[in-house]
Amino acid sequence: MVRAYVSVDAEGLPGIFHPSQLTLEGKMFHELREVMARVVRVVAEELKKHGYPEVWVADSHGFMGNLPYLEVLDGVYLVRGSLRPASMVYGIDRGFEVAMFLGYHSAAATPRSIADHTYSGLAFYEVRVNGVRASEFYINALVAGHYGVPVVLVAGDDKLRDDVHEKVPWAVYVTIKESISRFSAVMKPMNLVVEELRAGVTEAVRRVREGSVKPLKTSTPITMEFHMRRSEYADAAEDIPGITRAGAYTLHYTARDPVEGYKIMRLLALLASAVEAVYRV
Repeated sequence: MVRAYVSVDAEGLPGIFHPSQLTLEGKMFHELREVMARVVRVVAEELKKHGYPEVWVADSHGFMGNLPYLEVLDGVYLVRGSLRPASMVYGIDRGFEVAMFLGYHSAAATPRSIADHTYSGLAFYEVRVNGVRASEFYINALVAGHYGVPVVLVAGDDKLRDDVHEKVPWAVYVTIKESISRFSAVMKPMNLVVEELRAGVTEAVRRVREGSVKPLKTSTPITMEFHMRRSEYADAAEDIPGITRAGAYTLHYTARDPVEGYKIMRLLALLASAVEAVYRV
C-alpha cells in the first residue's frame, strides 16, 4: 500500500506566536489545537485525493498530544505521546513513499525567527551535524532519508525556507507566515494558507510521480556537536559513553548514522530537563 508520513510541529503553524499557545497549561493553548487540526486535515485530504489511502500523522510538539483525536480524518493513523523512539518521526522506518513536515521552524540561533530552537530550547543553544548548523527539519529529514523516505513538502515560517531549499531542493516549501522576532510574525489569512497547502501537496505529488525527489543522505559516521545552554548540562552529560567535552558548554559525539545521533540528542535533552528539575529549587 502507498503510504504518506506527516510530522506536525507547532511553532511554524499559522497564527502561532506566543508561549501561551504552545503548552498544555497556556491560556491560549486551545488555539494551537484548533489550528493544528485544521492544517493536518487539509493536508490529509489532499494526500488521499492524490492516491495515498493511508496517512500517518506524528504529533511532534511538546508533550505530543496536541491534536484532538476525534478531529483526525478517517483513515489517518495518529502517533501521540512523547518519550518515543525517533520522537518527531516515530514509525518512519515502517515503509512510506513520502514524508511531509508541517508547522516547522528555523534552527536555534537564527536571528529574528519565531521561537527558534533545535529540539529542546532548554537544552541546546545550537546543534551541528557534520559541522552544519542543524534545524529539526534537517535532523528529521536525515532520519527519514536513512530509511529511504524523501521529504517532499515542508511548511513553516519564512526563516526556515532557505534551509529547506538548500538541503532538499526537490521539496515544495509553503511559507505560512513571516517572522518578525522570536515572539511575533505577520500571519497570512487562513484561507490563503489552506489554498497554498493544497497546491503544495499537489505539486509535491507531481514531483514524486515524475521521479524528481530523493531521500536526504549525509556521510557517515556522523559528527554531532551540541552547544548546551548551561555548563551544568554538559557536566552531567560527560558520563554518557562516547560523549567528549570541548569546553564549558560544548559536547561532541560520533554516531554511526542519523538515528543514533538522534538518540543522543534526545537523551541530552532529557538529561538537561532532569538537571533543571534537581537544581532549580
